[in-house]
Amino acid sequence: LKLERKQFQDCGLIIYKEDQPVNAGASGAACSAVVLYGHLLNEMKKGTYKRILVVATGALLPPLSVQQNESIPCIAHAV
Repeated sequence: LKLERKQFQDCGLIIYKEDQPVNAGASGAACSAVVLYGHLLNEMKKGTYKRILVVATGALLPPLSVQQNESIPCIAHAV
C-alpha cells in the first residue's frame, strides 16, 4: 500500500495558525477529537471524503527529552 504525503494531515496544524505560539505543542487527544468531530465528519457529510482513518497519537515526554535528542515513547490508536 503506497501512501502519498498529501494523504496525511496533522490535527494540530489544522487547528493552529502557523504564527500562533503553541510552545510545547498541541494536546494530541484534544486535537484529534476536535478535528474528527468538528471538521472531518462534516467533510464526509459533504462528500469530500468517503473513508478516513484517524490515528490519534500521544507522546509521553518532558520537554527536556526533546532538547536532549532522546527517543520519545509514544502510543497510537487507529479509529
